[in-house]
Amino acid sequence: MRALPLDQSVAMIPDGASLMIGGFMGVGTPERVVDEIVRQNKRDLTVIANDTAAPGKGIGKLVAAKLVRKAIVSHIGLNPETQRQMMAGEMEVELVPQGTLIERIRAGGHGLGGILTQTGIGTPVETGKQRIEAGGKAYLLELALRADFALVQAFLADYLGNLSYALTARNFNPVIAMAADTVIASADNIVPVGVMSPDHVVTPAPVVDYLIAN
Repeated sequence: MRALPLDQSVAMIPDGASLMIGGFMGVGTPERVVDEIVRQNKRDLTVIANDTAAPGKGIGKLVAAKLVRKAIVSHIGLNPETQRQMMAGEMEVELVPQGTLIERIRAGGHGLGGILTQTGIGTPVETGKQRIEAGGKAYLLELALRADFALVQAFLADYLGNLSYALTARNFNPVIAMAADTVIASADNIVPVGVMSPDHVVTPAPVVDYLIAN
């Protein structure tokens, strides 16, 4: 793990990159990183997240700046701009049932090719997907998801890069940290090694590539 200034961390992200971004309606989203992506005008991004938050909040800032080419989300959040861009054909939006989405990400982080789920059978979700019979039941094969970068927001980090999260801000963060080629973490508080109890470490340091220096 290396500690880098915010601008250098974001500079590593090229146009056209795929990003997994933590957060649920902006709670647990690394706002400083999002702001810097907007400032550096990173374009044609594929964003994989729970939602696109709201105007002026979290991923909503990327949407407003028209930096997102495709969003893979469980819902668009409370974001009329996402809806407008989607309806106008300016942004592709792939809607995935929330449980299926997080399990596809988890599968990507654990080296699996995908998951079997009954969610979506007999609905438009099934279109173009393989149906598999197992144990006398029908399932859809949902392929695993990975990304070029995971942008993670932690409450606490130590100098090695061990991370813990605050309450519901934990949401997608520890799962996406396992499913990306490069993990960039931002933390509200960075403390010396030994301050964090091992029992409180959720994302271990070997998973984290870069920690943004406060």
